[in-house]
Amino acid sequence: MKQVVAFADEFGNNSFDFNGQGSHFIIASVIINKDELETVNKQLENIRRFFFQTGEIKSSKVKHNHKRRILILNELTKIKFSVYAVVVDKRKLFGEGFQYKKSFYKYLNGILYKELYRTFPQLELKVDEHGGNDFMRSFKKYVEKNHIRSLFSGSEFYVQKSHNELGVQLADFIAGTLGYIFDELKKSDKSEKFSELLEPKLISLNQFPKQFDPKELNENDLFTGYDETISTLSINRVNDFIDKTTGNNQDDRDRLNFLKLLLLFHQSNHHKKYTTAHEFMNHLNVNRDKSLTKEQFGSKVVGPLRDKGILIASSRDGYKIPTTAMDMKKFINHGKSIILPMLRRIEECRNAILLATTNEYDILDENEFKKLKNIIEYVR
Repeated sequence: MKQVVAFADEFGNNSFDFNGQGSHFIIASVIINKDELETVNKQLENIRRFFFQTGEIKSSKVKHNHKRRILILNELTKIKFSVYAVVVDKRKLFGEGFQYKKSFYKYLNGILYKELYRTFPQLELKVDEHGGNDFMRSFKKYVEKNHIRSLFSGSEFYVQKSHNELGVQLADFIAGTLGYIFDELKKSDKSEKFSELLEPKLISLNQFPKQFDPKELNENDLFTGYDETISTLSINRVNDFIDKTTGNNQDDRDRLNFLKLLLLFHQSNHHKKYTTAHEFMNHLNVNRDKSLTKEQFGSKVVGPLRDKGILIASSRDGYKIPTTAMDMKKFINHGKSIILPMLRRIEECRNAILLATTNEYDILDENEFKKLKNIIEYVR
């Protein structure tokens, strides 16, 4: 796994006054390969000087100047970094305990630690402990108290303060921009544009609580053929796998991140669109020493997930979470177009050998091929 460093910052607060203080709390982590950090810092410094002169890169300095925010995002997204974010909808947190800052932060600390650690078990995380960043201070204490260091894994997962780091300034700007995408008090007609600009940088966007309801789709999105049962079953199986998988090895981490991306694209009004294998692989290769090939993506990521009962629709256009019976038919037809020709080729090979040996040698009589022989004879 590549050595990465992350910079994190927060948006929002623990207030449940949704009309005055906002609806969401967001933690954005900017992930940068360590060997590229020097180059990234130089690029960030150029952007800081151009847009902020002597000041820091901060979302609050741009505020509602959406045109300026878009200009800055256009420049920032040219830099090589990725975003790993947790977005909490406070309106869906039930229980009086969440009204207290300590309980609220404890809940979020556990979520962020679990999400980051199982994806990046060896991580140097830098945060800003100054000003109003109460959550980041509490998270640092949480990691110091709960992280179990071992000789074999995770020993480098730690948090350190980093007030003047350009990476932390970038995390501040990203967290603030996510606020303008999700928070009800910050949303505008430019939110979709912000989302479009950030999407190529997102390797994971985890929304909590996980209560996606197919009924929340806009009426215009309830397209012909939409099947709520298939959609709900597919999402529930994805979430169940994510909740129960620890990410102890690279294969599991790849599968986790692939499913999180499937959910992200599904919930970002892409539930009718397929996303190419190439785009998924670009995201998954962020923290890998050796990039996945397309064959490895299919055999080590998608295939094992399907073996575990995860429903993944696929076609020549890519992959998606299925929402219609037609999505599943496309997957089956795609498989049929590969399987049946292959069976016919095996049968031709078998027949040629039978003919050459005057029916004395049937290659499919081997124990390892008996099931295949039954299938071929049934299909014939």
